[in-house]
Formats: sequence, C-alpha cells, structure tokens
Amino acid sequence: MGRIHLFEFEDQNWFPSFLRSYLTDFLQFLSNKSGMYKPIIPILVESLRKNHTDTIIDLGSGGGGGLLGLNRELKKMIPDLKIILTDYYPNLTAFEHTKKLADNFDYEVKSVDARNVPSELKGLRTQFLSFHHFKPIDAKLILQNAIDTNSGIAIFEAQERSLPSITAMLFSPVTVLLATPFIAPFKLNRIIFTYLIPIVPICVLWDGVVSSLRTYSQKEMEKLISELDGSEKYNWKVGKINSGPLKLLYLTGTAKY
Repeated sequence: MGRIHLFEFEDQNWFPSFLRSYLTDFLQFLSNKSGMYKPIIPILVESLRKNHTDTIIDLGSGGGGGLLGLNRELKKMIPDLKIILTDYYPNLTAFEHTKKLADNFDYEVKSVDARNVPSELKGLRTQFLSFHHFKPIDAKLILQNAIDTNSGIAIFEAQERSLPSITAMLFSPVTVLLATPFIAPFKLNRIIFTYLIPIVPICVLWDGVVSSLRTYSQKEMEKLISELDGSEKYNWKVGKINSGPLKLLYLTGTAKY
C-alpha cells in the first residue's frame, strides 16, 4: 500500500485548540502510561552521547511528549539531562503540568516549526508520533534543517502502514473512553466532549487510522535521506524495534566528527 496523506483533525488551523489539546493529552497519557517507548532508551542515550549533548529539543510535543515516562531511566545514564518541549500549536497547560512533574523539563511558549527550528534551541532533536504529519517535501525540510544546523535528530513512530496497525486503531475510541477519567489535569469539558458529545473519540479514531496511512516505511525514510544535501556528513540509522505487540520505527541522524 502506498502512502496516503489524508487530513488529520489536529493539523487543521480551524480545529478548536481545546479539542486539539484533548487529542494530544490522550496520546501523551497513553504513550507514557503504557511504557511503549522503553525499548528506545538505548537509542536515545547513544544519540545524546554521540551528539555530545545532555539536552533534548522535543519537536511536536503535543500534550507533553513521549519523554515523561522515559525520564527517570534516561537520567540514570544522563544525570544532567534537560528536556525542552515545543510544538507548532503549543499545549501550554499540558507543558506546564509536565514541568511540575519533572524539574528537568522546560518548554517553549512560542510556536516552533520543526522545519526551521530557532537557532537558540540547541540539542538532540526528537519527534514522537509526529513525523508522519509531514508530506515528503516538509519531512525533508525537517531533516535538512538538522543537517544545516549540525544538529542530531531522532524520530520515532509507534504505528505502521499495515493492516494490523490500522485494525488496532479501530479500537482506539474504547481506549479513549477508558482512559479519559485518569488524564490530568482534570477538565470538565474533556468529559463532556468525550462522553456526552463524543467528538474526541471520533477524532482519535479518524486521526489514528490516517496516521497509519501516512506513516513512512523504512525504505521511504531511506529515500528521504538520500535526497538531502550533505546527507553524507551524517551517520544515519533507520530500523524497527519491538515494544510488546508494537513495532517502533526509528530514524536517527548524527553528524560525523
């Protein structure tokens, strides 16, 4: 199946910001509570060390990113670890909540475009469940910007463009209904738009299926890399790693020194 770039609700300028926050809050809660990203800890530590940095610049952090659940283990190996959350549509309430939970987190208040990251944000760039949001021309801009600024990058996706992945997404509304009462901070409107007016589970279902259809395969990621200017200046790795029933797809790039 070829990659299909349909629209996702959370990408749309017209989509209400509070509903976007509820969607990203759910994804953040699910990723951190399920521990799905634990297998990528060695990849992150290796990338940080090879890039000679103890700072992570998380791009497209959504409701707080996938790093909160990994933070304790990462700090055992990188004691001075600092994580800065950013997003094109920053969910400041979620960012502030994450910062209260871990004192080595901070966040950028202003909108940050992953295709052109501000020069003052220096560190290993990460993306969790967000690379598929970008069409090939924009995905290449993200990678090119990393090369042009001599920045390391590590990208992770937890879905595939496959029938099992799409089928799993069909059950996401049930997960939303079960998880919503436990998502902090508590918001009455979240309850209303989940149970009484079920916009959140419907949007999560649509965006989840579309995310699978949008996800780049390993070969497609390798093709993106091959079309970059100066890609030979970087060491690139593209692969998959098991996480329970999931296959986590990753792409890392480290400048050669």
